[in-house]
Amino acid sequence: MAELRPPDSTLTALDEDTLWDMTESHRWQIVRSICPSRLTPYLRQAKVLGRLDEEEVLHSPRFTNTAMRVGHLLDLLRTRGKNGAIAFLESLKFHNPDVYTLVTGLQPDVDFSTFSGLMETSKLTECLAGAISSLQEELSQEKGQKEALLQQCRRLQERLGQAEAHAESLRQLEADHGRMKREVSAHFHEVLKLKDEMLDLSLRYSNVLQEKELAATRCRGLQEELYLMKQELQRERLSASCEREFRERSLKMAHSLECGAEELSHLKEENEKLRSLTFSLAEKDILEQSLDEALESKQELVKRIHSLRERAVAAERQRTQYWEEKEQTLLQFQKTKVDCEIYKEKMNALQSQVVELQKERDKAYSARDAAQAAISQNLTEKDALRRKVFELTDQVCDLRQQLRRLQAESPQEPKQEVGAGEPCRRGKQRLARMFAICPRDDSHCSCLSSSEAQLWSDLSATSSRELVDSFRSSSPVPPSQQSLYKRATEDFRDPWSFSGFLEIPEADGRASPGSKAGDADLDYEIVDRADLPESESSLQPNSRSLCISASSVPVRRRPARKILSQVTVLAFQGDALLEQISVIGGNLTGIFIHRVTPGSVADEMALHPGTQIVMVDCEATEPFFKATLEGTTLEQAVGLLRRVNGFCCLSVKVNMEGYKKLVRDLEAKVATSGDSFYIRVNLALEGRAAGELQVHCNDILHVTDTFFQGGGCWHASRVSPYSMKDTEHGTIPNYSRAQWLLVTLVQDMAQQSTAARKQSSGGPQKLVRIISVDRTKASPLCSSFDGAQSDASKLEEPCTGCFWAESCVTLVPYTLVHPHRPSRPRPVLFVPRVVGKILSEKLCLLQGFKKCPAEYLSQEEYDASSQRGDIVQEREVSGGQYCVTRQAVEFLMEKNTHALLDVRLDSVRALHRMGAFPIIVHVAVNEKAARKLRKALQRLGTSEEQLLEASRQEEGELDRAPCLHSSLAPDAWSDLDTLLSCVRFAIADEQKKVVWTELRTR
Repeated sequence: MAELRPPDSTLTALDEDTLWDMTESHRWQIVRSICPSRLTPYLRQAKVLGRLDEEEVLHSPRFTNTAMRVGHLLDLLRTRGKNGAIAFLESLKFHNPDVYTLVTGLQPDVDFSTFSGLMETSKLTECLAGAISSLQEELSQEKGQKEALLQQCRRLQERLGQAEAHAESLRQLEADHGRMKREVSAHFHEVLKLKDEMLDLSLRYSNVLQEKELAATRCRGLQEELYLMKQELQRERLSASCEREFRERSLKMAHSLECGAEELSHLKEENEKLRSLTFSLAEKDILEQSLDEALESKQELVKRIHSLRERAVAAERQRTQYWEEKEQTLLQFQKTKVDCEIYKEKMNALQSQVVELQKERDKAYSARDAAQAAISQNLTEKDALRRKVFELTDQVCDLRQQLRRLQAESPQEPKQEVGAGEPCRRGKQRLARMFAICPRDDSHCSCLSSSEAQLWSDLSATSSRELVDSFRSSSPVPPSQQSLYKRATEDFRDPWSFSGFLEIPEADGRASPGSKAGDADLDYEIVDRADLPESESSLQPNSRSLCISASSVPVRRRPARKILSQVTVLAFQGDALLEQISVIGGNLTGIFIHRVTPGSVADEMALHPGTQIVMVDCEATEPFFKATLEGTTLEQAVGLLRRVNGFCCLSVKVNMEGYKKLVRDLEAKVATSGDSFYIRVNLALEGRAAGELQVHCNDILHVTDTFFQGGGCWHASRVSPYSMKDTEHGTIPNYSRAQWLLVTLVQDMAQQSTAARKQSSGGPQKLVRIISVDRTKASPLCSSFDGAQSDASKLEEPCTGCFWAESCVTLVPYTLVHPHRPSRPRPVLFVPRVVGKILSEKLCLLQGFKKCPAEYLSQEEYDASSQRGDIVQEREVSGGQYCVTRQAVEFLMEKNTHALLDVRLDSVRALHRMGAFPIIVHVAVNEKAARKLRKALQRLGTSEEQLLEASRQEEGELDRAPCLHSSLAPDAWSDLDTLLSCVRFAIADEQKKVVWTELRTR
């Protein structure tokens, strides 16, 4: 311990280096003794430590113990200089006086005059009060812990009694175990004896086999000896036959000698003469020596003959042995040759199969690339054909208009009579109730082209089916011929209808300015038959020869009542409607008329700014063109109204309050339009031009204007993941342009090689999210179109079409999303599921996490739960089902616990329907990461290859998930413990974020 200094010395007189040297010299004692959570309130009041610094010191996952947290606190305070050292030492006065004395050598006191002045007295008092309250809270917590420990002690005593009873049962089981063990040992000895006997028998059997082999060898030797004996017997037989022949010859010779006795006597005499001859000693020696040499040569010849005979016998034996070996070798050669032929056939078959597989693989690759290229080409051709179709449709409409003008200019007697009977020039008509309108009659169908005649025949057939029972229809759809005939004949017989009809022009001519001003409220329905062509105004019933002109057809009229906010249907000739009016608004506010061209037909129909357009109906001139503008974007509304070029029916209502609010927002630049919706981007946009927003795949954007700067692009803002505030803003391509960018990107990917197309898990930023949508199940923003086709395929004018999946291209660049802010802990789902099982076992040991068990349901319970929609995932077993239910998930969520789910990704939509929004944690796995989890995989009985295969399969399903997910790269963790820490941090981070779910219908 440092020596005690005089109490009047102050720390402020020392310089920074001296203070920190004093602190660093006792660093190891400081980090072992103090608690950082007690010091941080004082340090924050002294303004040497910020809130983020305190959060990092106390809750950062990098520091696993108190010593590391205190060390990081000292490092932070050292960056604050002398004030950090003084504030730290003063905090030790209150909470660790012994450490303060150890470091400074001063006695701790609470005299305010000795403080450094970093804090005001009031703040210091507040800090001390806070410290006292924290100590009191700690004391109360310790008391609560003491009570909990006492309760735990009682429970442990109860468990001790249970354990003693259990120990008694275990002793009984141990006695039984000993008895059974002795029996097992006795049986084991018997088994050993049986094994010994089996070993003896096997040895005897092997000896018998060896004796059998020896006997077989001896038998083969005896057979060889027998063969040799047979050969010797043959040789003896040959020698015996030779001897018999020699004896026969000798007998013949003896017989011949007997016949020549005289010669024998003569020979004897000669022999005696020879014997009587005397030889010299030299000649005798020579003869004896020659005799001895002849005897020796004879003996050598006999020995040589004997050795040659032995060698011949040995050679015969070897020849026999070699013959047998040759036979065996030939047999083995034949077998080997047959096996070789079989193996050759197998190898040829395998090689042919491999070649066929390679050809099929190459064909499949080429077919796949060709299919992708063909799909892209087909999409391009379809869009080009669609553009041609719309151009031809525009040409047909122009030709129809020219035909109508020509027919209108042609002189007709009924029209002239009507013109002569008109009292004065027609002004703006008085508003009157409209019952029915017939824009065209069948009497002039012969003058039309075949296509137009077919069009009006289909329209009349549809009208006759729909309105066959309607005599007085207020619908803008043209009535059937039967209804027109009934109306014409009945009104023709009614004299009051003629007088009332003839009085209408006079009443209109005498209309007061006040009445005209009242007509501008658009709360009436209007009939203006003078605007229609003459060919559309005549009536000829088929059943009678009665012919009535358009001007003489009696139409009953009555004054309409003004009802505020009531939808009114206006039928008029809307040639080039967007040249007569301009609109503002969007899907959030509605579509409003902003300007009206003076003197136009729209102006004569009393349309004025502030009128909201609810529906547009042009089925009279263009079949299947009927759309609701409520909930549509400004780009959609402009595209639909641009197509109106002829007779149309507009459903409108007055909404001045909404219009004025929109105009105020536009003038104050609070908004640029009435559009407001959120989208999820399914491709990466670079944003090269000035003002364009750089967007990554899976970003959430807030679109505020779909007709920005005249169309072609949208104005959007990037949304903060933790709140719904707009951060960075800019322009992005509209739906059609983004769709073509997506198609182009897919084409580029199709032209790349397969090797370049593969990306490892956790690789670079994702470029494309392939999502398709059914045209019959389009976005809610396009639900106003009743099967109508738009001009979204016209890339030259991308702003003229509807943007939400209305073209034939099924790829979706943007997906509508909706925000959610769940207050309870969200369930957790891991991808891949194998890694999820490993992590769930670890997370269950921590507070705030628990597995969601699968319940066994009988068939009746399962049927009832299915009807209620409570089944998240099911697994069939005999007699019932194992199911993860909504009740189990909500039970854990109500306990403020994250439910760990072991379900497939296709169960996420079911959870969304139940109001549960799971956190999807994707752990990217490659070969290196799989090796890190080898031990855990072995405990599950899973190999690394199976993990990689499952990871590849489930990563493909992530694109179809209706919400965002959190991904962990393989390099972000080194072992299972660090992976667990990263997962906990990711779950805590995702719990703070806004949940965005897709509104797209599958």
